[in-house]
Amino acid sequence: MTDPSGTSTPESTSTESTSASESTSASEGARASEGASAPESTSAGTPTSSPSPDASESGAPKPGGPKPGAPKPGGLRPGGSATPGPRGSVKPHPVSSHVASVTPAVAPPSDPSKFGRVDEDGTAWVTTADGDRQVGSWQAGDAAEGLAHFGRRYDDLSTEIALLEARLTAGSGDAKKTKTAAETLAETLPNAAVIGDIDALAARLTLVIEHSETAAIAARQEKEQERAAHTARKEELAAEAEQIGSDSTQWKHAGDRLREILDEWKTIRGVDRKVDDALWKRYSKARENFNRRRGAHFADLDRERGAAKTRKEELVTRAEGLSSSTDWGPTAAAFRDLLVEWKAAGRAPRDADDALWKDFKAAQDVFFAARNSATHERDAEFDSNAEAKEALLAKYGSIDASADLDAARAALRDLQEKWDAQGKVPREKMQDLEGRLRAIEKSVRDAVDAQWRRTDPEALARAAQFRERVAQFEEQAAKATAAGKDKDAKRALDQAQQWREWAEAAEGAVGEL
Repeated sequence: MTDPSGTSTPESTSTESTSASESTSASEGARASEGASAPESTSAGTPTSSPSPDASESGAPKPGGPKPGAPKPGGLRPGGSATPGPRGSVKPHPVSSHVASVTPAVAPPSDPSKFGRVDEDGTAWVTTADGDRQVGSWQAGDAAEGLAHFGRRYDDLSTEIALLEARLTAGSGDAKKTKTAAETLAETLPNAAVIGDIDALAARLTLVIEHSETAAIAARQEKEQERAAHTARKEELAAEAEQIGSDSTQWKHAGDRLREILDEWKTIRGVDRKVDDALWKRYSKARENFNRRRGAHFADLDRERGAAKTRKEELVTRAEGLSSSTDWGPTAAAFRDLLVEWKAAGRAPRDADDALWKDFKAAQDVFFAARNSATHERDAEFDSNAEAKEALLAKYGSIDASADLDAARAALRDLQEKWDAQGKVPREKMQDLEGRLRAIEKSVRDAVDAQWRRTDPEALARAAQFRERVAQFEEQAAKATAAGKDKDAKRALDQAQQWREWAEAAEGAVGEL
């Protein structure tokens, strides 16, 4: 656009375009102030503005860049929670800032005609509580266009304040920077080249400044609380690491836990540097202590396993020396003793232990296989002996000592000689076979004893003596009767009767035999 004299003006672009680029108050303020001068020195056809720079010119965002006060990508919001870490990490909750809610609103375009005017000569005025104030000069069109231009600049300034309000409400950005930006806008507001409700903007800026101070205090408190929580968590982790480093003997589990503590440690930030360094030294010392104890443990274990290997090699040598023995009982007992010593020797290194056990067991197997083979042969021999003895019992089981005692005694001697010649029998058959042999031997022995008692001279002599005594007492009784001694005769007859009974008993015993 050109002025009536044909001169190109800086505002030509901004007045013809209604795109979103007009929201950048800084660029428009710069264009509006180019070539401008005080109202007294305004030249024809050249738009002018107030000598004071517009506040929006210094604080406007760059086109295409992030809005002022917007949170940085990946940054933590001042009122937000810390990024959650692994198991056991501190997860501080947001701390209430106690800031009165400032709800940003996208206001419709303002009506500049209510708060100012543009005279026919292009002079622009804004009305405030203090009265009318000249804000610039418009020479690029008619008065309505000029009024709309300064109204749009007012809307841009209002939008910039709304961004500060939104930032404060959302708790994003730095409250101190928000306050500084609001104070800067408040300082330039009395000279801003805009037409609109200046007093409302001033009130909004005052509210932002006040709430920014409260938010800054709350942010500091929240930061201190987060620092305290993170410090406490690192103290807990350091104490746990110290306990592990000094006491734990669960080497694998404890080593894994120390690595988990380190991973969590890396996620906890915001701790005072000196405190963090001291806590890190505690953790590092605990880890070194654990590694030292674990190394010493496994060094001792290696020495013990080396000694166990040497001991088991000796046991293998002894076992191999016993494997060819045929002294079954004592050698089996020796192998049992070797196995007890093997268990008491402890574990050797895994590969060596497995190989040594294989050799030891092979020596055992050789011996016990040979013993089992010999036992099998012996059992077969015992079974054969048992069958032979069964046959002997069947052959000599009919010995009748009552018919011919001498023949019975000869047959028993023959049976006993053949019985002893057959050798041992299985344990489970021994009692039965021996019992049947003892029964035959008893029958012959009883017959021999009975014959001896029947021919015993002493028994016959006793019976004769008893008869003699009977005769003596009867004779005494007869004499006493003849003498008239009835009492003595009766006593003698009683004694004679007693001896008679004894004589009859002795004679009866000999007769039964």
